[in-house]
Amino acid sequence: MEIILSSRNKSKIEQIKAVFSGLDIKVLSLEDAGVEGEVIEDGTTLEENALKKAVFGHKHTGAWCIAEDTGLFIDTLDGQPGIYAARWAGKGVTTEATRDFTLKKLEGVPLHKRTATFQTVAVVVSPTGEHKFFSGEVKGKILLKPRTECQPNMPYSGIFMPDGQSKVWAEMEVEEENKISHRGKAFRQVRDFFLKIL
Repeated sequence: MEIILSSRNKSKIEQIKAVFSGLDIKVLSLEDAGVEGEVIEDGTTLEENALKKAVFGHKHTGAWCIAEDTGLFIDTLDGQPGIYAARWAGKGVTTEATRDFTLKKLEGVPLHKRTATFQTVAVVVSPTGEHKFFSGEVKGKILLKPRTECQPNMPYSGIFMPDGQSKVWAEMEVEEENKISHRGKAFRQVRDFFLKIL
């Protein structure tokens, strides 16, 4: 069985493909499937943006498509950046610039007040165009300074430490991260959905 993952983000693709490893399911990125073009993420919720991505993949392939959208909600900043986590510092800026912008926004805020929640909404679109949502979240803190370099296209991976952990995302192996992450939680539900229909 082949599923199209409607993404070009190499870090996300690696994480999501790992969730499906060992199953009789082949996950193809947009690049793998030869799909060109970009999705305009102009939705106002994680659900809307995830669905836009999945529908884009479905429109170009007619296959089962999966997609996700992730937000970061920082408590002391009234939930910012929320759904705009990827483009908070502006469009086309570097991953590191977004990380630094975030740290600047939290300047002077003590560690215990730097609580935040990552939320992922994943969606499955069937070949007939029906869709189903799944979600996952994880709470943690934004550190005072980076622990390590960012993962590619993951600006918060070197500064977000999940509750109960001693490592930031970028210090974890993919399998380790998938066990506890917002994205891992959402896509294990997606995996279970496909296992039921295989």
